[in-house]
Amino acid sequence: MLESGKNIPYFCPDKENKKIVVKYIGEYECSLDNKSRVLIPARLMKQFPPEYREKFIVARSIFQECLILFTLDAWEENLEEIMTLSQFSKDADDFTRKYLNGATEVELDNANRILLPKKQIEYAKIEKDIIITSNLTKLEIWSPVMHEKALGSIDHNQFENLAETLLGKKNKGGSNINLN
Repeated sequence: MLESGKNIPYFCPDKENKKIVVKYIGEYECSLDNKSRVLIPARLMKQFPPEYREKFIVARSIFQECLILFTLDAWEENLEEIMTLSQFSKDADDFTRKYLNGATEVELDNANRILLPKKQIEYAKIEKDIIITSNLTKLEIWSPVMHEKALGSIDHNQFENLAETLLGKKNKGGSNINLN
């Protein structure tokens, strides 16, 4: 547990692979301008290591109707995982095609804005307002309506059961994770 006044480490070295692992926190309300650009909030920009602040990949989420914003290195890790799939599997081929469809490299402009592609805006049902949320090592870009729908799809009891199922088994016998 962090002591009061201590900073949360947004990026830290992965000792095994000797690279930086970014862990995001926060939820940010933003909006698209008339050219489909979104301003990345300053508090969020501080969470990106300096070497990863220029170019990103925007892709469709696999499980939700939202977009995922990846740093280039995080996207490369995803591609490495996908490349382990068999080229001779129809399921792998179908998955790869669907997952990579529309993935787009975007650049930060001088005003810290990124341009969201029209097809991706339509996919995520974004109109004007946007919510950018953290999800460990990736950022999700939501329409407020779809974000509320996703959060509302799991009631408190289901959330409690998920926590116990996913974290309880992993941390049996003296877990130091405090979810209260």
